[in-house]
Amino acid sequence: MNLPVAAAEDIGFDPRRLDRVYELCSQWTERGEVASAAVCVGRHGKMVAPRHFGRMGPEAGAEPIRDDAMFLMASITKPVVYFGAMLLVERGIINLTDKVTKYLPEFAAHHKEDTLLIHLFTHTSGLPDMLENNIELRKAHAPLAKFVEHGTRDTVPLFPAGTQLSYQSVGTNLVAEIVRIVSGLPIAEFLQQEIFDKLGLKSIALGSKPLDRKRLIRVEMQAEHDASFGWNSRYWQELGSPWGGLFSTAADFAVICQLMLGLGRFDETRIVAPATIRAMTRNQLVNLPELPENVARTQPWGLGWRLNHPGTDDSWGELLSPRTFGHTGATGTLVWMDPDTEVFCVLLTNALRAKQPWRLKNLSNAVAASVI
Repeated sequence: MNLPVAAAEDIGFDPRRLDRVYELCSQWTERGEVASAAVCVGRHGKMVAPRHFGRMGPEAGAEPIRDDAMFLMASITKPVVYFGAMLLVERGIINLTDKVTKYLPEFAAHHKEDTLLIHLFTHTSGLPDMLENNIELRKAHAPLAKFVEHGTRDTVPLFPAGTQLSYQSVGTNLVAEIVRIVSGLPIAEFLQQEIFDKLGLKSIALGSKPLDRKRLIRVEMQAEHDASFGWNSRYWQELGSPWGGLFSTAADFAVICQLMLGLGRFDETRIVAPATIRAMTRNQLVNLPELPENVARTQPWGLGWRLNHPGTDDSWGELLSPRTFGHTGATGTLVWMDPDTEVFCVLLTNALRAKQPWRLKNLSNAVAASVI
């Protein structure tokens, strides 16, 4: 089930301004600066037909990009995992003020016993972004259980929970493990049954096992990774890491965006309550009593979803409204939703975001400028 397709002008976009977004993607892919790109924008429950640019991978001679290409969403996986956990919150099964040790007793090691679930949701847990032995585990093709074991028992916090903000992939993995413990389903199956299947989505999954590998975009590799365990390896693609292993087409993720803008409802299907969406998309940092005021004000986070950080080098663009929420991914991906204008934006590339973050910001501003 995809969103209905509409002409740009019929849903409040200036088509000439929107063409600027497509022109940038076309220029970058034709010059070889970015190998693969896809753009999908929408408004009022409809989308402009997704556009695809470039090739299926960064290597010379890669085949032309397919219209049904699936991108590695990287850290955009995280808010989808947190969304799944929020299903358990609204069903009265877990609380965000629960201590992590209620579900993972070994987490108390290294003075982490006072960490709450909300600290994992808001990146205020003090946990490191990645495990110290992350590369070693990947080289050994370790299962997710090993990442959970080390994240629970061995991680040493960078600061007491709730006192600072530091982005953490480890915390997302622990939330996924708590979902598994409570629901009895691995996180990939939980998301499939509770969200993707109910929405009728066939081209999105945590991990590539249920997907056609010919449709997977190959991404630009990080320097410290090699072919045996990097993003394009069969091991990593099938692992389904809760902090970065989601694959999706632009059109399928557009449905997730519309679900958020629809306050938990898409078409006739309700997945979560409006109260859950409102909680996920408002600044939760202001509720943490020991967090510095300037951090809570200038780097707002919801529950899994981030709000735009204007005035910082991590901004998604200067033209977005203050209530815009979304997420980025290290593989060169960005999605955002603006509840004030009802606009969503899905920008997918396979070029390392850390090397050229301005590209996504340029596209984002051009999309925002096209809204009438």
